[in-house]
Amino acid sequence: MAPPPKGPPPPATKYFWGDTPEPDEYYATHGLRHTDSYFQSPHGRIFTHAFHPISSAHDGDVKGVVFMTHGYSSDTSWVFQAISISYARWGYAVFAADLLGHGRSDGIPGYLGDMEAVAAASLSFFLSIRGSEPYSALPAFLFGESMGGAATLLMYLRSPPEARWTGLIFSAPLFLIPDGMRQSRVRMFLYGLLFGLADTWAVLPDKRRAPASGAGGAIRDPEKMRLIVSNPRGYRGAARVGTMRELARVTDLLRASFGKVTAPFLVVHGTHDAVTSPEGSRMLYEQAPSEDKELILYEGMYHSLISGEPDECRDRVLADMRRWIDERVRRYGPAAAANGDGGKEAPAP
Repeated sequence: MAPPPKGPPPPATKYFWGDTPEPDEYYATHGLRHTDSYFQSPHGRIFTHAFHPISSAHDGDVKGVVFMTHGYSSDTSWVFQAISISYARWGYAVFAADLLGHGRSDGIPGYLGDMEAVAAASLSFFLSIRGSEPYSALPAFLFGESMGGAATLLMYLRSPPEARWTGLIFSAPLFLIPDGMRQSRVRMFLYGLLFGLADTWAVLPDKRRAPASGAGGAIRDPEKMRLIVSNPRGYRGAARVGTMRELARVTDLLRASFGKVTAPFLVVHGTHDAVTSPEGSRMLYEQAPSEDKELILYEGMYHSLISGEPDECRDRVLADMRRWIDERVRRYGPAAAANGDGGKEAPAP
């Protein structure tokens, strides 16, 4: 959920890593195979990526599979892709999809008027992979960043029992909107009087444009800020009425549903995040009945923990994520069951 800049975007390179090398060569230098394609969901066509380690003898020769969801105004083809690459380099198969209204997926750019449909579209793709060979027997995780964290938790809550999610990973999830990010109730009420006619209007102030104060912000590293906002497919318009209305509704719904979260989960958040409230992550940790849960609050870090922090901070976050997911594979994966080392199935939603 990066703040869009005022005015035209700065010149973008061809790819987030630069103008060269070309994708196949770039992925190969990281030891990965990559494909992208479109998937026809019940709610529209979505654009997807898949990453596998080159070292794997076949697609199922991995530790597990991770399904990733990006934040508002972003997509899976720019800096968010670096997160997918990290997990794939750790030995996981990774699948990521542009949310409806984002990137190369269908929908009105920046419009999230029905989060149930948005989440269902991505979930249909994830479940199509989850239930197929060779992935059905592997540990499987949902990952969501920022607003994608809200979509991810909604996917978890709407998943059928056969999904058998091994765990959930949230990076600065949008579970509670900070006071400084909320839209005027009077303004939202007046637009509501138009009975949905204003739902797609891009007329609301995007409060992420405000400069970070001493209390925190979205992106701490200035160079990384310039790269993030140069995303050629990022949404750069004003916030749409229906998007802000729906995000307020769905965050209320999710907080009321924290008591239904039984799967293992990791939630990480910067204490100086001014875009999504760390208190929402703390509430999930305190209220969820999951017996295997971990909350990490990074003192002084902003919202974009992986793409927007200095390298040493980014590496700390990624190291914590790697430790957590590898340990859950050890606890709940097929090797643990075969060795009699715990091997219990992670709780189902």
